[in-house]
Amino acid sequence: MGLPRLSLKRCFLYAFCLTGTLLVLMNVRQKEFWHSMRPSELAQPDTLRPAVDSTKMKHDWPAKSKRPSAQALRTLDRTKEKLPLETQNVTGTVSVAENLIDSADPSKRPWYLKGGTRRPFPATRSRRTGRRQARLWPEEDAYDDRITNQLMFVPPDYNRTTEPHLKKILVPHSMNEAKSGPDIFFQQRCPVNTCTITRDNAADADLIIFKDYVTHVGRRTANQVWMLYFLECPYHTQSVKNALVNWTATYRRDSDIVAPYERWQYYDPSVTQIQQTFNYAANKTKKVAWFVSNCHPRNQRMHYAKELSKYIQVDIYGACGTLRCPRSQAQACFEMLDADYKFYLAFENSNCKDYITEKFFVNGLGHNVLPIVMGARPRDYARSAPYRSYIHVDEFESPKELAVYLHRLDKDDQLYNSYFRWKGTGEFINTYFWCRVCAMLHDEHPPKHYTDINEWWRGDGICTMSSWREIESSRDA
Repeated sequence: MGLPRLSLKRCFLYAFCLTGTLLVLMNVRQKEFWHSMRPSELAQPDTLRPAVDSTKMKHDWPAKSKRPSAQALRTLDRTKEKLPLETQNVTGTVSVAENLIDSADPSKRPWYLKGGTRRPFPATRSRRTGRRQARLWPEEDAYDDRITNQLMFVPPDYNRTTEPHLKKILVPHSMNEAKSGPDIFFQQRCPVNTCTITRDNAADADLIIFKDYVTHVGRRTANQVWMLYFLECPYHTQSVKNALVNWTATYRRDSDIVAPYERWQYYDPSVTQIQQTFNYAANKTKKVAWFVSNCHPRNQRMHYAKELSKYIQVDIYGACGTLRCPRSQAQACFEMLDADYKFYLAFENSNCKDYITEKFFVNGLGHNVLPIVMGARPRDYARSAPYRSYIHVDEFESPKELAVYLHRLDKDDQLYNSYFRWKGTGEFINTYFWCRVCAMLHDEHPPKHYTDINEWWRGDGICTMSSWREIESSRDA
């Protein structure tokens, strides 16, 4: 009888010791984890520093009752729960440190991210077709902009030391950011760098870029590519006639080489919101600001702003308003915006598909204000901007309805701060336009051309002088 009782005691003793040992080991591992974190990784940035691609960034002077829509109501319902400032995402609650730990290792971050060192390998081929498997062109992926695919593309069997010759890219003299020669492809550390910039001898070029308009360069040679490069919207670009365009490079996501004003990239696509400790509403006493100089655009943004001002304070700086903030003091103007205002009107001068400029990315998201946007379609902003980083005017039936919601945000710091949980989840990347052009020139994609480039660029549904909400309402009627 004594022996069984002794064995039972020993079992309890062994179990107790084993449990204690496991707890100690877990505590040690946790301490090692937190001590391995650098202070810069634990700190939550409270400002945004967009990485601007100088090949395409244009600087403009700081520009620029029915219930709310179902989308707006869902936003209101989510915030009624008064949850802590933490992620409510498919992956659960994520803290700042947990999100940034994976991005801290340069070997795991692609080369185009800040501090990233991971370089691409040559693309693989399909065993069935023999074609490379990367999705690089609009016809291969109509939804995505394919920018990161192109940045990480190296052709199968590519060997830069044995390439027979450099691909020649003829650019107009107005594109002076790229000097003649191959230097830019090495300076930007392009994964595919066997290209060179030329200014003359069109007949010998592999690619000719036409910026803003098509000029006469003579007869197209065999296998030569003509690319149309537009950064302005259709209202402000020339009509292109009798030109057999092969490729397009514009801000639109269905371009061959997408050249957006800015490109947001998450560190982890499943983590779009993280905990914030900074109160973006603190000490702000003013409501809505707008820096604008073009008073007669095509989308009636001035009319909307003035109607909005009937229901909430809207301070308009520049030629179109009563307040002044000189261009020579731009930095002070933006500091005032950060310190005093809760909202900023990031209104484009035209309502066109995918047309989202620095008025939103730099003037809006680049500062500690909540942008209110007008310009591209709501779904275009949803695909291009960080999640819950802005308010689209078309989410509300009228300026009055928008003002009601802005007043609510003004009175509720937690609801207001929920629009800044995207900060720290990613960064604005340099899209390395020239690297991607060089890589695409080396792709084995079959020759292509646009049957009617004008129809593609300015056809029905591309732009509107009214709101996108009115267009959708007329279609539903």
